[in-house]
Amino acid sequence: MDVRKIAVVVEDVDAARTALQWALHNLIRYGDIITLLHVFPSTRSRSKKKNRLLRLKGFQLALSFKDICNNFPNTKVEIIVTEGDQEGRKVAALVREIGASTLVVGLHDHSFLYKLAMAHTNLAGNFNCRVLAIKQPPDSPSRSMTNSAAVLDSSTNMDFSQIDISGLQVPDPPPQKVPYRICPSPSAIIWRSRKSRRK
Repeated sequence: MDVRKIAVVVEDVDAARTALQWALHNLIRYGDIITLLHVFPSTRSRSKKKNRLLRLKGFQLALSFKDICNNFPNTKVEIIVTEGDQEGRKVAALVREIGASTLVVGLHDHSFLYKLAMAHTNLAGNFNCRVLAIKQPPDSPSRSMTNSAAVLDSSTNMDFSQIDISGLQVPDPPPQKVPYRICPSPSAIIWRSRKSRRK
């Protein structure tokens, strides 16, 4: 069995945590390496103190994601925190550089995948791997109607897999059919042949 590298984008949104938990439950096998990838925004100012503070917050966020991974035995975790753009070019470059086989992203309204997909026609070609976008389950029925419509409109031509996590809903059973026997027993049919009387 070959060792796979699974890159998970670390963001301070619930969708990213849901994506990591989904990957741990459904994707990770024994021996796989999870790379927690956080890209903090580059600042226009040359303040080293501000960059250091952003890097520290990124590491703290990545460590909180690592704590989620620690609840699963036999998970090997790497952390990468770096400065970059918010359009996803840095994430794509890092995923190619580490040779990840799968990228797991929490899909939310401000996800970098939308920005990257609008800039490039071949989204999967940018990453050279499979991209799984995990969508947060809806909280209320009214919110889910608007979110699903927006996601369907904006991502119908994108080249990544969107996984919608929601509770299974078992449909109501159909009403019981009344057994109706057309012919209860073939031997019960009596054939009478009558000779016609001619007068």
